[in-house]
Amino acid sequence: MNNKKELTILFWMIAIFAMVFFMPLGNERFMTAIDATLDLAKWYAQEHVVLCLLPAFLIAGVIAVFVSQGAVLKYFGANAKKWLSYTIAAISGGILAVCSCTILPLFTSIYKRGAGLGPAIAFLYSGPAISILSIILTARILGVEMGIARIVGAITFSIIIGLLMSFIFRKEEKAKKEEQMNITPPPEKRPMWQTSFHFFTMVLILVFANWGAPAASDKGLWFYVFTYKWYITGILALFFCWSLIRILKLPITWVLLSAIATALSAFLANTFITDAKLVPLLPMIIGITSLSVILLFDKRDDENREWAFSSWGFAKQILPLLAIGVVFAGFLLGSTHDDTAIAGIIPNHWIEWAVGGNSLLSNFFASFTGAFMYFATLTEVPIIQGLLASGMGKGPALALLLAGPSLSLPNMLVIRGVMGTQKTIVYVALVIIMATVSGYIFGSFF
Repeated sequence: MNNKKELTILFWMIAIFAMVFFMPLGNERFMTAIDATLDLAKWYAQEHVVLCLLPAFLIAGVIAVFVSQGAVLKYFGANAKKWLSYTIAAISGGILAVCSCTILPLFTSIYKRGAGLGPAIAFLYSGPAISILSIILTARILGVEMGIARIVGAITFSIIIGLLMSFIFRKEEKAKKEEQMNITPPPEKRPMWQTSFHFFTMVLILVFANWGAPAASDKGLWFYVFTYKWYITGILALFFCWSLIRILKLPITWVLLSAIATALSAFLANTFITDAKLVPLLPMIIGITSLSVILLFDKRDDENREWAFSSWGFAKQILPLLAIGVVFAGFLLGSTHDDTAIAGIIPNHWIEWAVGGNSLLSNFFASFTGAFMYFATLTEVPIIQGLLASGMGKGPALALLLAGPSLSLPNMLVIRGVMGTQKTIVYVALVIIMATVSGYIFGSFF
C-alpha cells in the first residue's frame, strides 16, 4: 500500500469536510463573494467561452496541424533570427483582440511546435496587451499619454521579458537549439499562402465577432464597424467556407449544408431570443459543431480529422484549469463587468486605498493584484477608469494596465501546465516587477 498516497487522500477528505463544516453561510461578505463567483462564472460562460475560446481552440488546432513545423522553426524557433522572431511575436497582439485566456491555446500550440521560449513568451504577453482595440480605447478614455505609455510599455515588455526568459533558461534553450539543428522538416503539403489565408480568415472572424461596443459619444469608424460587425463576420464566414472547400478539400455538399444550418440558426436566434448578447451564441455553436462533425467524418484527408482532435486536445487541457481559475478569481476579487460590480472576499476599498498615490508599494500592489485578476478583452479600461475616479494614482493605473490584461489566475494555471512551475513563477515575477517600475516612473512624470 502506498502510505503517502493514502495520507494525501485523507488530508483532502479532512480539508474538504472542514471547509464545508465551518462554512460561514451567515456572513454577508462570504455570501457576497459566493454571488460574485457565480456571477463571474455565468458571465464568462455566456460572453467568453463560445465566441472567444472555442474559435481560439480551432485556430490553435490549425497551427498545430496545418502550419508546418518548418514555418514555426523559421520564425519562432530557437535558431531563428532574434530580430525577426521577437518582432513578429511582439507585434502579433496588434491583430488579436484576445484576453489572457484566449491567447493560451495559440501560445500552447506554437510552443509545442518548437518555438523558442523567448519568442513564445513575447507572443504570450503581447497577444492580450497591445491589441489595436485596447490601445485606442485606452487613449480615448484614459488619455493619450496613458495610451502611448501602454503601447510602448507593452511592446518593450514583451521583448525584454522574452529575452530575459531565454537568458535565465539558456541551458534548456541551448539544448533546444542543438536539437532543432538536426531537424529536417517535411516538405510543405500546400502553398504557404493557402495556409495563411485559412488561418487569418479564422483570426479575423475571432476579431470581428468580439468587436467591443464603442463609447456612447463615439460615432466614428469604431461605431460603424461595431454596427455592421456581424455582416463583416458573415462575409468572412463565406471566405472560410471557400477555404474549407478549395484548400482543405472538404465535400462541398457538407459545407453548404453546414452553412445553411448556421444561417438558419442565426435567423431563429434573432427571432426568438430576446437577450441580444445571447443571439450570436446559437449560430456560433451550430457552426462549430457542424465543422467538427464534418472534420471527424472526412475520410479524404487525415489532417482534417487531426485538426478536430488537436482542437479538442487543447480544449480538454485548458478549459478545466480556466474554470478553476475563474472561480477563485471571482471569490477573491469579485466580479466586475458591464454595469455589474460585486465585491469578492477581499474588500474593494482595500484595493482602492492601497493603490492611491505613486509609491513603489502602491505600484507593486496594483501590478500584483492585476496579475491575479481576470480582465476580459477591453474591460480593463472602464475598471481602471472607475478606480482612477476613486483615487487611484496614474502610476498604479499604468502598472495595472501592463500586468492585468496579460496575466490572470486562470492564465497562470494553464501556462504552468505547459511550461512548468519554475518558468511560470519567473514569467509572472518579471511581469509584476517591470509593471511596478514602469508605473512608478510614469507616475513620477504625470
